[in-house]
Amino acid sequence: MTRLIIWMIAGVFILSSCGNKTTEQKSTHISNPVLPGWFADPTIKKFGDIYYIYATTDNEMLASGAPTVWYSRDLQNWYNYIMEVPTLNSVTLRNFWAPDIMQGEDGRYYLYFGNCQAGCNIYGYVSDTPVGPWKKLHDDDTPVIAQNYPIDGFPSLDAQFFKDDDGRIYGYWGTWVHYNSGYAVGELNAETMDVMSNSTNIPLEQTTNPFEAPYMMKKGDKYILMYSAESCHNETYKVLYAYADNPYGPFTPGENNPILQTSEDGTTHGPGHHSVLENGEDYYIVYHKHDVPFTAGGMARQVCIDSMIFENDSTIKAVVPSQKGIKAFIPSEVPEDMAFKATASASSFYHLQSPDYDYKYLPDFAFDNDNATLWKAADNTFPQSLSLDLGDEKVIKRVATQFEFSPYYYQYKIEYSTDSTNWEVYADRSENRTPGSPMIDDNDVNVRYLKLTILATEKTGTFAAVWNMKVYGETFDTPLNLVNKSSGNEPGAASSQSMIIGFNANDLAVKSFDKLANTGTLGGDLVRKGNVKLVNDKETGTKAIEFSKGALELDGIAVPRSLEWNGAFTISTWVKNPEVSDRDECLASWCDRSEHYLANSYNAIHYNKSNYGAVAHLDGHFDLPYNNIPEANKWHHIVVTFDGVVEKVYVDGELDTAQNMLLSSAVENAKIRIGASDTGEYYTGLMASFQMYDYALSQSAIEKAFQESTLK
Repeated sequence: MTRLIIWMIAGVFILSSCGNKTTEQKSTHISNPVLPGWFADPTIKKFGDIYYIYATTDNEMLASGAPTVWYSRDLQNWYNYIMEVPTLNSVTLRNFWAPDIMQGEDGRYYLYFGNCQAGCNIYGYVSDTPVGPWKKLHDDDTPVIAQNYPIDGFPSLDAQFFKDDDGRIYGYWGTWVHYNSGYAVGELNAETMDVMSNSTNIPLEQTTNPFEAPYMMKKGDKYILMYSAESCHNETYKVLYAYADNPYGPFTPGENNPILQTSEDGTTHGPGHHSVLENGEDYYIVYHKHDVPFTAGGMARQVCIDSMIFENDSTIKAVVPSQKGIKAFIPSEVPEDMAFKATASASSFYHLQSPDYDYKYLPDFAFDNDNATLWKAADNTFPQSLSLDLGDEKVIKRVATQFEFSPYYYQYKIEYSTDSTNWEVYADRSENRTPGSPMIDDNDVNVRYLKLTILATEKTGTFAAVWNMKVYGETFDTPLNLVNKSSGNEPGAASSQSMIIGFNANDLAVKSFDKLANTGTLGGDLVRKGNVKLVNDKETGTKAIEFSKGALELDGIAVPRSLEWNGAFTISTWVKNPEVSDRDECLASWCDRSEHYLANSYNAIHYNKSNYGAVAHLDGHFDLPYNNIPEANKWHHIVVTFDGVVEKVYVDGELDTAQNMLLSSAVENAKIRIGASDTGEYYTGLMASFQMYDYALSQSAIEKAFQESTLK
């Protein structure tokens, strides 16, 4: 209840603040969030005159996105680059978690990050530049810090390295340390940069309530060990610290812990996993926080920066998290954004409505220079357009667009006009396959009106959505001038806007069967596997399919691409479960766990009391249980919808529960199954009808289907 109240307050705060924004650009401040996108676990570094943020790419497959770095000269205007990092253990790199980087005595750059594809280890890479291309420190994929080190059962993740005044380098690592004997500390070989020694655990009592993300720094003669506590999945996440006279401790907990936590108004939600930027005598904490509105599981995170003040060498004052951020201390050479606060319109916008939120992703948000807000189209169909009116005719030479997901490409075109009637092409990226943020398009034209039309995205189900669209009257140099590689992937698949799977037992004339004709647009047959038969319900006489350690599988037809990644869907079924237990009883599944073991990559509909509840995503933090479990031994109409943003569960025509989600559904090599999951988890009960759609049914359509059914 407390968490819900925080979220609701946060949603109201954002809506009210967006309606009262000032008309001044934020050029005097580095505002929060710093980056336009979903990134977490930031490590900030300055090499030469350029700042870099290395981070976990978030909001997909349990934070398993591309290895991305952001770079900037002024800490205000950031550019992203997807780094070339070789595969691990002969498989495509999937986890790039909590990276850290150091410059060695040889002048080269050493990159470290966690990966759990073959044990939870820290791997190391080297390059002549801070952005790669990277070469493995160990060609045989030997970790720099292996799991079970320094003790058995210890997961080696979240490593951060600290160079002391004498040149010695110490590493600090560990996650889930509250039941793994505390954080680990050891010494990195400063010559080879590839092996740890003298490692041990820091006793739990020396760090209050620890969880993950240790970070060491030095203030005067004191060693300050900062870390994140509680749960990264919710509002309890926070930053604490302890101090010592030695890199190994013993450590004394700070007197005023925690120093960074969820703000009273909820606009900073679950802050943690940080690094520290030093600028002369000033210190800044760079951390991530959860999105508002909040996405289930806490894996839609954004990077922020705030001032951190020492009261003395062993005491850090409480950080005041803010939307305003910090005062800019580096002059920016980027010219004024002519589109700031321009009049905006769009083909549509998404209106998030759920038990927790009533929030609009307005077109104005694309022109407010605020990385906390974005315009999002009403649904994930294309094309969608975003327009602005500069007020009068101006010369423009550059448009910089920050799409929602920087690691994936968007196909689009930009048109311009002086009268909003006659349009000409400013930039044509309709065949674009190159990701990036911002996407920069240069021309030299007289303009009053601009229109961005998004035609397609790389990932199925990804919305037309823009953090910021900026317009400049002149071109300017960008640091490094890096360009991401083009993708070989085809654009995401469009929904057929149809029922793709279906059967109604009442239409079946047979007494026994080996297969049923699929009445959905995918066609084919639903083949009986195991104990599945046609029966009449003894109490009501209803004709139904009875499942008992069996399933119906769509034969010879692949799961359609319209259901992959973030594709929308609806499952609608009439069922009667004799006993609702803790056993995982799956009504339908269409994803594969054998290769994609990560939460958010798996979706299946269940009817039980376990963590899975109504919808399974492989992790209790993401799974969606019923609010009111449908009563056993009665017919119920159960419907689950996902529109690309919100997952909803309806029972007997009424909304039972909902959560914000971004899915990364793994459908390759999967099968559509009714009555079982990909690993069994059999449903034991009756099913009178079943329909699956590759779009989200409206609430009115669901209510109508329930009211018109003879089973209600």
